[in-house]
Amino acid sequence: MSCMLLSAVGTVVSVLVAVAAVAVVVLTVVLHAVRKKQGKGGCGCDCAGCPGGCSHCAPRPKDQKGRQ
Repeated sequence: MSCMLLSAVGTVVSVLVAVAAVAVVVLTVVLHAVRKKQGKGGCGCDCAGCPGGCSHCAPRPKDQKGRQ
């Protein structure tokens, strides 16, 4: 009886760990999509020390009328 109970507890723990891992991945993907929709970059948008290599920190080219 106790062997069956320990087996069930092990299965429940494994399932909970798997659900937590999936939740972390889904949360990361959703937060990335929200930040991208808001126009924020993955670099944290702290461009003070950035050499300008990413698309968010590099200056945008001006169009022919001088606007950005």
